[in-house]
Amino acid sequence: QLQLVESEGGLVQPGGSLRLSCAASGFTLDSYAIGWFRQGPGKEREGVSCISASGGSTNYGDSVKGRFTISRDNAKNTVYLQMNSLKPEDTGVYYCVAPCTLGIRWLVRPWGMDYWGKGTLVTVSS
Repeated sequence: QLQLVESEGGLVQPGGSLRLSCAASGFTLDSYAIGWFRQGPGKEREGVSCISASGGSTNYGDSVKGRFTISRDNAKNTVYLQMNSLKPEDTGVYYCVAPCTLGIRWLVRPWGMDYWGKGTLVTVSS
């Protein structure tokens, strides 16, 4: 069975940090650009970040630029999203997807994904 599995999210205080991971089973990630998007309560789907198959190129949404870092370890078949300086507006369900498309268009409105994780809830609140 081909699937992506996100690590557990959680409750984080504003200003705090959290690292999400995305592991693949049934296939290898190294052929795919991997992305994260999120959906906050009452909000549209928003692309967070996308990383190329090699890891050499990355994109970030404007709202997370400078605070979030995407990385990958193809040997471990895993992609990571390090989230720092978290804000209440970062609250939402985060999804790992494959593939993503590097560029602004995908970040504005994620599309074209073949594989999705089930999502993990991140709540930023005091």
